[in-house]
Amino acid sequence: MTDQSAVLFDVDGTLVDSNYLHVHAWRRAFAEADIAVETWRIHRAIGMDGSALVRLLSNDAPARVRERLKDLHARYYLESAALLSPLPGARRLLERVAAMGLPVVLATSAPEDELAVLRKVLDCDDVVTAVTSASDVDVAKPEPDIIGTALERIGAPARRAIFVGDAVWDAQARVRAGVPCIGLLSGGVSRDELQTAGATAAFDNAEDLLAHLDRTPIPALADGRDGHG
Repeated sequence: MTDQSAVLFDVDGTLVDSNYLHVHAWRRAFAEADIAVETWRIHRAIGMDGSALVRLLSNDAPARVRERLKDLHARYYLESAALLSPLPGARRLLERVAAMGLPVVLATSAPEDELAVLRKVLDCDDVVTAVTSASDVDVAKPEPDIIGTALERIGAPARRAIFVGDAVWDAQARVRAGVPCIGLLSGGVSRDELQTAGATAAFDNAEDLLAHLDRTPIPALADGRDGHG
């Protein structure tokens, strides 16, 4: 590791308005598999590692059933891709961070096919330095593996990085990785829950974070200081 700094971003629910499409896709998948799951429980699990989500919500169904559920979710989610859109301020936030001289890292555990769609919707590859995906780790959030992979890819220590995410699982993973986390409410999780899980601050969405960037540790990173302030 060097003294390289970086800002890591989750994508689903943080930069792209996709969380509720995931909820609907999972709802259809469970219904087709004849497994009764209340929709609110699905929403509460969004952002969790996909295999862990299926195991939890299916009450640890047999492996073949869990794999079918994941396949069904992927199919239904990608069928709704035309409804995806960047969240307010997402592109401008990434552009601003990059303009500050900070590498922008998309630290997501989305599968490659879903990530390709998200990147097309976001249309900001020109300011993105590095990207992770589900293929990079065996277990995703709330385990910290994806964060470790992102840090290694950019060559930055945890103390010189900040993560921006929208889920409780994001905050928990970043705490375990030793990386400060800024929470966004755009994924449908409350400010109190994000901060209780470990987010140092929470903003409505990317646009709100951009408007108050000077109230976060991000400018300190650009000045060569640690993200922990």
